[in-house]
Amino acid sequence: MHTLEQLRAGQLAGLRRLKLSCGLTEFPREIFDLADSLEILDLSGNALSSLPDELPRLRKLRIIFCSDNLFTTLPAVLGSCPALDMIGFKANRIGHVPAAALPSALRWLTLTDNVIESMPDELGKCGQLQKLMLAGNCLSHLPATLADCRRLELVRIAANRFTTLPDCLLSLPRLSWLAYAGNPFTEARELAALSGAGTAGVAWQRLQLAQQLGEGASGVIYHARLDDAEDVAVKVFKGAMTSDGLPRSEMAACVGAGAHPGLIPILGTLDAHPQGALGLVMPLIDAAYRNLAGPPSLSSCTRDVYAEGVHFDASQALAIAHGIASAVCQLHARGIVHGDLYAHNILHADAGACLLGDFGAASMFAPGTRQGDLLQGIEARAFGVLLGELVAHCAAPLPPLQALLDACLQEEVLRRPRFDAIEWALREMLPA
Repeated sequence: MHTLEQLRAGQLAGLRRLKLSCGLTEFPREIFDLADSLEILDLSGNALSSLPDELPRLRKLRIIFCSDNLFTTLPAVLGSCPALDMIGFKANRIGHVPAAALPSALRWLTLTDNVIESMPDELGKCGQLQKLMLAGNCLSHLPATLADCRRLELVRIAANRFTTLPDCLLSLPRLSWLAYAGNPFTEARELAALSGAGTAGVAWQRLQLAQQLGEGASGVIYHARLDDAEDVAVKVFKGAMTSDGLPRSEMAACVGAGAHPGLIPILGTLDAHPQGALGLVMPLIDAAYRNLAGPPSLSSCTRDVYAEGVHFDASQALAIAHGIASAVCQLHARGIVHGDLYAHNILHADAGACLLGDFGAASMFAPGTRQGDLLQGIEARAFGVLLGELVAHCAAPLPPLQALLDACLQEEVLRRPRFDAIEWALREMLPA
């Protein structure tokens, strides 16, 4: 974090990344002194409602974040910034997105948690668009021109007003990660999952919270004792909109997923929290498990980041691939797409044991329908990306795995293999 005083004193000359959060109501003119170097500008957490017409003077600006401000319109001047390819205006009051605000090189657009009712047709002209985050708005349709965004890989439209899933998304050749829960057309299935039998409630009073284990976009995870007898993990949802959707939708998917060796099990849903928060109670995961990779970076956009020097032997790679395919196969049979099938949502241990977690982007569908088949094909592409990463980090070539990932990555969605076939193929590759 930088300060306005540093900026005004000329102490930030040559800076490539600037972050200011100090109650700003106007854009500081001194930022233009960084025009020859500034690439990333983060003005989140202020009280801004406009940007200056001269913003294109920041000729090297690639990324701008203005989340948690007071914008009611996405500034049109953004579209004139010559190098801009990433825009983040989460949690404002934006109701209008003018076509002029969309730069031709746009790669990543985040407008989560606003009040947008429609997106301009010109969105379809953003041929470089890879990531589109529109959860938590008032959208009931998307422009049909979005079908022209053939590089689009990740879409979040959860918690809007869609009565059907937009057709323009379902045949996109590279779409791999899609979240659409919390809309009117998914509500009945989510409520049915939450009210169904099989997962008991766990009263808050039965839990003794210990240290915090982690925190994500949707909630905080604690180590706790259940009935002073069992160590458990408790995820307490923040109750706020996340980039993926709503806590209630995540809970519905977790409950509906059922028990599987490749899924983090659920002991119960949280009852009687003092502030009424939603939550889940889960077994404590063995400390030997660790994340397979880190989440995408600003530069990698839709691709996970693996630690330097990470590699797997053939048996590990095959075991991880088979374990995840088997878990997803069960999800699809129960009418659930994970929506965020990424290495950073997989925990693994040295022998290849693995667990798929984080259902924040999971959504429900009707099995046995053409739309359901398309959604499963979209998730097959995400699995193909994962297979490609496993192959790339494998110590020895894996020709059978390469053939399977090629099948998962083919452009025609309905020609990709279903997960029952994927799971069977991987099972056949496992060492005897």
